[in-house]
This record gives sequence, structure tokens and C-alpha cells, in this order.
Amino acid sequence: MKTGNEYLQKISQMKPNVIIGGKNVKRSDPRLQAVAHVMALTLDKVEDPEFKDLLNVESPKFGTINRFTNIHRNVDDLLKKQELTRKLCRETGGCIFRCMGIDAMNALSIITHRAEAMTGQPYNQRFLKYLDYWQENNIVGCCAQTDPKGNRNLRPHEQADPDLYLRVIEHRDDGIVVRGAKNHITAAAVAEEIIVLPTRMLTPEEDQYAVAFAVPGDWDGVKLVTRASSHKREKFACPMGDLGDVENFVIFDDVFIPNDRVFLSGSKGEHAFGGYAALLFALYHRHSYTGCKPASSEIILGFSALASEYNGVEDKKHVQAKLADLISVCELVYAAGIAAAYKGSKDESGTMIPDAVFCNVGRKHAGKSYYHELEILSDLAGGLPATLPTEEDFYDKKIGPLLQKYIKRKEDVSSEDVYRLYRALSDMLCSSIGGVTAVAGLHGGGSPQMEDVAILKGYDVELRKRIAKKLAGIPDS
Repeated sequence: MKTGNEYLQKISQMKPNVIIGGKNVKRSDPRLQAVAHVMALTLDKVEDPEFKDLLNVESPKFGTINRFTNIHRNVDDLLKKQELTRKLCRETGGCIFRCMGIDAMNALSIITHRAEAMTGQPYNQRFLKYLDYWQENNIVGCCAQTDPKGNRNLRPHEQADPDLYLRVIEHRDDGIVVRGAKNHITAAAVAEEIIVLPTRMLTPEEDQYAVAFAVPGDWDGVKLVTRASSHKREKFACPMGDLGDVENFVIFDDVFIPNDRVFLSGSKGEHAFGGYAALLFALYHRHSYTGCKPASSEIILGFSALASEYNGVEDKKHVQAKLADLISVCELVYAAGIAAAYKGSKDESGTMIPDAVFCNVGRKHAGKSYYHELEILSDLAGGLPATLPTEEDFYDKKIGPLLQKYIKRKEDVSSEDVYRLYRALSDMLCSSIGGVTAVAGLHGGGSPQMEDVAILKGYDVELRKRIAKKLAGIPDS
């Protein structure tokens, strides 16, 4: 399988269509390296004894493949993907960026099967060939789903500018031409492939918006306007200091997509597949969140407990109660993912679909709790993360010794360890990437409102009303 170095070498040779600060940059740009190296980690961990059984999957065509190229066929596949995600996020201190691509691939495995059966177009045949390419080459991909959307009170076809949802503007014998943009696309700047999916339910007037396809990240006409966030370490390195994020505004400027990469073409009647494709990706991605968000929670828990220990208050009842809150969020979200796997169902395509209610209640609980978790961390850490002196001052020959004297906590904890802890806390709570991570904790994988929609759609409320009537002695009419 492809190694991390081979991946880094490949993206460094891609065309420079990444735009930062108005300038086109190569993918070897230092601002992109934090995320690129996390992607590389998911390639290199295949030989690590701790990850080998989770990352490696046997394929009848290609022997051993990376789990991040695997289509889930059974409950065990879903469980291992969830466990793998949690364990890798512990290693990186945050997002591993690899799940978006494979979540999109699993959604496509189902939607193309249904679309081909209903339209007669060879969408699933194309997908299966693309899947072979994906697995054989251990592709690092991302998913571009969220459109700009314009006026939220108007449907796609009602917008003053029809391009505010990505759409097909031309059908050709050898492919389609698309125009539009996708927002909030994590890691697109370091992805080998970008998979594009619809973002919402569509009406018969909106066939042109029912489009799904895949392109290389440096495909002609694709522009990746990039916001890169990372930590700046001046005096010492640590894993937290290597954490970064890359978010992209992906613009498709009249882009030609050849037929072999088109999985929905925006043809007449295909609006019927738009919403289902959107929901399927969201479902798989929310299941992935039941792996990564428990890792985020236990990282916050670990820092909260360590700050309390260094401050000498770890045994206080109010501290213990706050730690119990963090544990409860962490393990309830993880349990929802396990339940979603066991309660899942197998589609006619052969792909395993996790249970929608358990996926969405887990993701909703994680999202609603994230700012509360940060509140607990901030409460237990105190104000120092926001007022911490710079590394340059802390290690200065003149003022440094005084800072090291007055930052002291418990006698058996060195001043440098205290500083290292609070430097990491400052990154988590007060930095640009800390802010990005907090917003992603709420909105990543879909807003809480859409989770409510999915929960109510999949839950039998009428059954619960009948239970209430029975218990209250009300005849069921």
C-alpha cells in the first residue's frame, strides 16, 4: 500500500490550484503540512501493531487494503471504522481528515446502485470501476457537499443566482459541465480526489442540481480557496503543536467532468436521488463522528484532569462531578455509534447502513455538549490559558527565571511542565484553530437542526403516542 511519504510526494507534484491570501501555492506550502502529515499518518499506521488489525482489510481483488478505502459490508466493518477513528484521533489530538472521503464512497455505493436500477444509466458500473482505482491506489479523498445556498428561504431553482447551488450547465456526449461552489470542505487542499455530492432534497424543477462526481484535486477549473490554521511553537515541539486544520471554499468554474467520473448527471427525473445521496453521506459521516467526538471528549477530559491535578484540586467534589460529565458525553456518544452498527441494515447493494436514529442522536449529543465541555475545561484551567506569557519570555535569560518561579503550582510538578500544559490549553481555548475546532464540534457533519430532522424522520412517534394512550386508558381510534 501507498506510504505517507509517497502520498506527500504525489500531492507536492499536483498543479498549484490552492489559493491562500490571493496567491496560488503548491501543496508543499508549510501552512498545509499539519493536515497533510495527519493524512500521511493514516497511511503509515498500517504496520503499527496497535493499529494493524483495525487499518488493514482483506480485499478479494487487491489483497490487503486500507480501511479508509473500504466499503462497509457488515457490522464488524462499522465497529472497526468507529474504533479506528477514535484511536487515531487520540494520536493526533483532533480530526484525522480521512473519514470524509470514505463516508462519501459508502454513500455512492448505495445511491449509484439505486440510480442505475431506476434510470438504466451505468452509474453503479462507473462507481465500481472508480472504487477499484480508489482501493488499488489507497486514495486520500475528501467530500464536497455543502453549497453556498444563497437565500436560505428560497429553494435552489428560486435563487436570484442559480449557481448558488452547484449544477449541471451542459450535457455532452462524453460528459457534463458543472458550475458552482462548495463551502466548508475540510482538507480539500491536500486531497488527491474530491467527491462531490448534492446537499439537499430536490424538486422536479431541480434536476440540474442532482449531480454527483469525482475529480482529482487539481482538475482544470477547480479552485481551492483555502483557510489554513495551525499552532506556532517557538521553543519546543509536541504533538499538540503539530495539529492543524485546512478548510476550503471549492469553486467549480465551468468544469468538464468525463462520463466515467459522473455518478449522477442531473438528467431528467434525477432530482429524486439528490436528497437521499445527501442524507446517506451525512449518515455515514455522523457515524464517523461517534468515533472522533469521543476522542475529542477524552482529550478535553485528560487536560481537565491534568490541570486539576497540577493545581492540587483533583480530589474536590465539584471537580470530580465535572470530570464525570465529560466521561458521560464521551461514552454515550461512543455507545450510540456501537448501537447504530448493531442496529444497522444491509442495502441491496451489499453495503451496510448504520441505524439513522442512533447515529443522529449520538452526533446531536456530541454537538450540543461540545461548548459545555470547553466550559468545563476553561473553568478548571482558570484564566491562564488566555494570559499566558509567550514562550520567548518564559525561556528568556533575564525574565524567564521569574516567570518560572511564579507559574509554579504543586511542589512536585516542574514549572516547565506547568507551562507546557498551559501552552496546550491556550491552543485549545484561545487560538484560531481552537475556534475553528469549536465551531466544527457543533456544525461538523451537519447542523443540529438537520440531526433533528433525521431523528424525527426515523423515529416512530405515533407508536409512542399509542403507548401513552394505552397507559392513560384512552381508546385508540
